[in-house]
Amino acid sequence: MTTETREPTRSLDASVIAALGAAERPPRANAVSSSLTFGWRALLKIKHVPEQLFDVTMFPILFTLMFTYVFGGAISGSTGDYLQYALPGILTQTVVFITMYTGLTINTDIDKGVFDRFRSLPVWRASLLVGALLGDTLRYGLASFMVLVVGVLIGYRAPGGFLGVILAVLLLLVFCFSLSWLWLIVGLKVRSPNAVMGTSMMVLFPLTFISSVFAPPETMPGWLQAFVDVNPVTLLCEAARGLMDDAPDSGDILIVLVLSAVITAVFAPIALRLYNTK
Repeated sequence: MTTETREPTRSLDASVIAALGAAERPPRANAVSSSLTFGWRALLKIKHVPEQLFDVTMFPILFTLMFTYVFGGAISGSTGDYLQYALPGILTQTVVFITMYTGLTINTDIDKGVFDRFRSLPVWRASLLVGALLGDTLRYGLASFMVLVVGVLIGYRAPGGFLGVILAVLLLLVFCFSLSWLWLIVGLKVRSPNAVMGTSMMVLFPLTFISSVFAPPETMPGWLQAFVDVNPVTLLCEAARGLMDDAPDSGDILIVLVLSAVITAVFAPIALRLYNTK
């Protein structure tokens, strides 16, 4: 009886080994490789759902054209003059708005059950979140490219030249990468993707519109100007505008970099804790 029991077991083991292959077990993915893999997954999702490109292609084009030709004549007297002032602000607003989709994506994964399967994988636990942020950073770069292309086509010329534009975009990407940790927390806490969208809009609308994005703060009432001057979006917009206008303000740039570091230091641990205990 013992011999009869062992024979089927050995046969089963041999079939399992044959199915898996006789090669050595591949090494476990490290933090960098697993994060890059999840970042690549975020980009592959665009291939299967091309509609995700609307927020980084059509929206930047619409924002640039709409604000330039609707408000340009009324604020600056001509669309050309207004475009020179407003395009850095439109660039800032567009990229900051897109950061909300980070929380929307993670909440959708939770809603569909993909989140739990990823958490069971033998990889660095935070790689899903870091990978999602890396993939979204590329989306921010694409949105910036679309705004700049449209701006150049309708007459914008950056006094700071190519280098000033590149530095401004890099500064935007650094800030928006840090801000995305906040939306990860929202995506992990709220119950549905619609709730993520509503919560994000409630925060981003006053921050982006009550700022120096579309009009100089000096033209606003004193009580409103006090808020605009300390608004993080205003600080980011003025730092980017200075780089693109060949008048960089090292104080504004330093504040944005420090603010980005503080936001990451505060919200990243909270997001990782929520992710581990979700």
